[in-house]
Amino acid sequence: MDFFKVPKDVYPVGRLDYDSEGLLLLTNDKALNHQLLHPKFEHTRSYWVQVDGAIDAAAINQLQKGVDINIDGKIYHTKKLIAKLFENPPTTIARNPPIRFRKEIPAPWIELILSEGKNRQIRKMTAKIGFPTLRLIRYSIEGLSLNQMQPGEMIALTQQEIYQKLFHTDQVVNSTNIR
Repeated sequence: MDFFKVPKDVYPVGRLDYDSEGLLLLTNDKALNHQLLHPKFEHTRSYWVQVDGAIDAAAINQLQKGVDINIDGKIYHTKKLIAKLFENPPTTIARNPPIRFRKEIPAPWIELILSEGKNRQIRKMTAKIGFPTLRLIRYSIEGLSLNQMQPGEMIALTQQEIYQKLFHTDQVVNSTNIR
């Protein structure tokens, strides 16, 4: 709300921490908010993650199987996810401020596709396997993605467009359909 002129009843669905970038959905649709945030619905989100160090297949495999991380003082085993190493770095906008650069240490990119969203989960997961996150970009939520959007750009979508992309349906879900 500090950056965009939107009605007072519009709020972000989910969150991005201060050091993260990417897709953020703003809405005043309470049913949509519930559908996307309640853990039982398990909507996929994809993230592009730049890590510190030459991540290998064994580490990717660990991420895919899930790792133990600390959530609010308790050990939590993350759900299985899809993890892939980018062969070539994805095309991204330069970060301001830039991430630290160390000539001797590689900083490859991986894609993580998961269906849960614990606080700072990805950062905790990559650190746990020995490859701390340098840069984190939420690229998509279900069928909505950044595509060619620029930082700070906002695109208005109709309720039907949103539901079609997120839930792969033309039918608008209302709060009475959500349990």
